[in-house]
Amino acid sequence: MQTAPAPVIVAIDGPSGTGKSSTSKAVAAKLGLRYLDTGAQYRALTWWMLSHGTDVDDPAAVAAAAGRPDIVSGTDPAAPTITADGADASGPIRTKEVTAAVSAVSAVPEVRERITALQRAIATEAPGGIVVEGRDIGTTVLPDADLKVFLTASPEARAARRSGELKGAEATDLAATRAALLQRDTADSSRKTSPLKKADDAVEVDTTDLTLEQVIECVVTLVEDKQQAR
Repeated sequence: MQTAPAPVIVAIDGPSGTGKSSTSKAVAAKLGLRYLDTGAQYRALTWWMLSHGTDVDDPAAVAAAAGRPDIVSGTDPAAPTITADGADASGPIRTKEVTAAVSAVSAVPEVRERITALQRAIATEAPGGIVVEGRDIGTTVLPDADLKVFLTASPEARAARRSGELKGAEATDLAATRAALLQRDTADSSRKTSPLKKADDAVEVDTTDLTLEQVIECVVTLVEDKQQAR
């Protein structure tokens, strides 16, 4: 009788445009795991603050509002959801306004403390295991994750992918998209609280010259090897 694979917590980190979301969702679906997009949680909180008149450039105001909305993440990789106080935030969190403000909001220690606690609760309670993607999962949120993967790619490849995700006029300027990604990298990697960085024990995967399918298969193999070794 074949035994079920051991539950596994997988942390996938890396900057924007490296394929984190597509890879994480596909790996979770292939292996029957849950899935958590931690960036969507920070975006949902940012959207809520913008919608409720919080000055997102004022760290004190952001800190005061950090605990107010109820942020709920659905962890089905086939249909992940995100709500703020019961309102569907999946569309609004991808707007230019939220993208421009999320780094400032997520840099506030009270925000990271609140969201990190939420992420840990979701990950530890997930039946069978979970793939958690973000920027500080392997280093701060889940330092004891069973497997840590850090995705990278060249700025040019990342800009092309991100531009392809945008629509209309937003997708026309690759140079502007590249500059925005690098600006986000600087903000995320230089913040004092939980900066973006590769965990010492993470497996680095450069996705620049790989297809999405190749990246997915690479990570699936890493997870399966980890499950078999446990």
